Amino acid sequence: MIAVDNLTKTFGSQILFDAVSFKINARERVGLVGRNGHGKTTLFRILVGEEAYDEGSVVLPKGYRIGHVRQQLAFSCDNILAEGMRGLPPAKRDHHWEVEKVLAGLGFSQDDMQRPPGDFSGGFQVRLNLAKVLVSEPDLLLLDEPTNYLDITSIRWIERFLTAWPGELLLITHDRGFMDRVVTHTMGIHRRKVRKMAGDTRKYYGQIAQDEEIYEKTRLNNERRAREVEQFITRFRAKARLAGLVQSRVKALEKLDKREKLHKLRELSFSFRSHPFRGKQMLAARDLAFAHPGHPTLFEGLDFTVNAGDRLCVIGPNGKGKTTLLQLLAGNLTPQRGAIAYHPGVAGGFYEQTNIQSLNDLHTVEEAIQSCHPDVDRQQARNICGAMLFEGDQALKKVAVLSGGEKARVMLGRLLATPLNLLLLDEPSNHLDLESCDALLDAIDRFEGAVIMVTHNELFLHTLAQRLVVFHQDRVTLFEGTYQAFLDKDGWGDQDGGPSINTPAVANETAPAEPQHSKKELRRRRSAIITEHAKRSRPVDKAITELESGIEADEAQLAALNDEMVTAAQANDGERIARLSQSIHQCRQRIDERFNALEDWYQRKEVLDADLAQKLED
Repeated sequence: MIAVDNLTKTFGSQILFDAVSFKINARERVGLVGRNGHGKTTLFRILVGEEAYDEGSVVLPKGYRIGHVRQQLAFSCDNILAEGMRGLPPAKRDHHWEVEKVLAGLGFSQDDMQRPPGDFSGGFQVRLNLAKVLVSEPDLLLLDEPTNYLDITSIRWIERFLTAWPGELLLITHDRGFMDRVVTHTMGIHRRKVRKMAGDTRKYYGQIAQDEEIYEKTRLNNERRAREVEQFITRFRAKARLAGLVQSRVKALEKLDKREKLHKLRELSFSFRSHPFRGKQMLAARDLAFAHPGHPTLFEGLDFTVNAGDRLCVIGPNGKGKTTLLQLLAGNLTPQRGAIAYHPGVAGGFYEQTNIQSLNDLHTVEEAIQSCHPDVDRQQARNICGAMLFEGDQALKKVAVLSGGEKARVMLGRLLATPLNLLLLDEPSNHLDLESCDALLDAIDRFEGAVIMVTHNELFLHTLAQRLVVFHQDRVTLFEGTYQAFLDKDGWGDQDGGPSINTPAVANETAPAEPQHSKKELRRRRSAIITEHAKRSRPVDKAITELESGIEADEAQLAALNDEMVTAAQANDGERIARLSQSIHQCRQRIDERFNALEDWYQRKEVLDADLAQKLED
């Protein structure tokens, strides 16, 4: 178990964590969520001792071991099997079969086991580091975006591996579906605090939204109540007969919870610019075949068409030709056989992470986005910078100092700024946080043109895919149907060792279970409560208003009678003095009766307001 108590961490004037406390208990698998820049990776670095903190404590049991994937790609062995065995605990130094099993699950073939680590791409080298951590059997496993370099079959394998993980897990990932299927708890960094609860991200975000709505309604109710109490105190402070009632209001005002208005967090929302298309068919690929020089053929005999508004997703293991197919469609490569015919009205844009070298290192982020199309002004460029998580002065950073992930976001921002009717997207959700992925998914869904996308994110596939190009078992086929239809009909078989295609987790991805009360139902119930309160309060408010108006009129009449009494006394008019005395007595009696009634009505109002507050909180 890990116990974090009153942890505070600042960077200059920015507060990341403000006295946060939480525990990770035995066998809990916790998904860590929060916007980019809010401290998720910093918290990881604090837990492994790579980052200092300002105040608080991090308590680990004696001998507790934490495993996390190192970003440094430095290897000392001459083959990946030997390198992977370096991660084994001392008691299992010769258990090569355990390493082989993990490496195979992460996409390495049996022939790969004796190849040097340097022969593999950076993505596969990161997988090797991941394998070393998985076989090391730590007590707590920290994984930061483990699916970034994995294909669908490897993601499904590691999903099952982590679900059976016997220790504790703390996971950061942009893949909401993957996280929800793996974790037992969700922990979020929100408004410089950390909150942990049992359940998946849907439950967490639903609870946060509900809590903030209740907080805001309570704040507004308290402010309204405070104004009413202050008006009462000001109005009746000088009335001796109401001294007790006024004093009780003063004490109630002191006890009233004064809440600060919540700072509004920027909601990510962006859209692709649409270029008109007059026609039906945008492109037709006929008998496509391709092989890199000196390598086996990736695919051949591939035929498909793309119509306006289509959503075509390209899926399959890494290294089988998915990105190559997009390169062919973008015109960056020439097919060895076959042809691609485009409608002359097609305006296409290609997002590929490896294309970041096309950026000008001397440009700022803002300039890189503004320069992609002549009608993009500075304000539009700034808006897109914010959508791509380059807010404020971050938009003025030079491209040369950006990380690979940041440059990939700049490339995506350039696509947002360009009018298009065909999007070619290669893993667009990598390097984005959950909120940004949700916004991107919504933007692609609303795009009026056609989309051809390579992705391993099954949430994107379930939501968007209408047709599929499937790279599987050394062949490529066109599947006419949704991703769920593909899983139901063909699926990935047993190759990935992953969960059954009919597991509830996958089947429910496009139809999440409804919460106990939907937002619409909650709004309806709150509206009904407020309407009923208004109905019950109306006669009370009317009575209070009439009594206060009557008191004011009686006090004005009493003042006039007192003035007349002074005049009558000076004139020594006994008959008039007697008549005025009787009127003054009657006026004071009415005032006393109205003040007594007013106190009763105010008490009724307090009961009704307290009942409203309780019902709204419930």
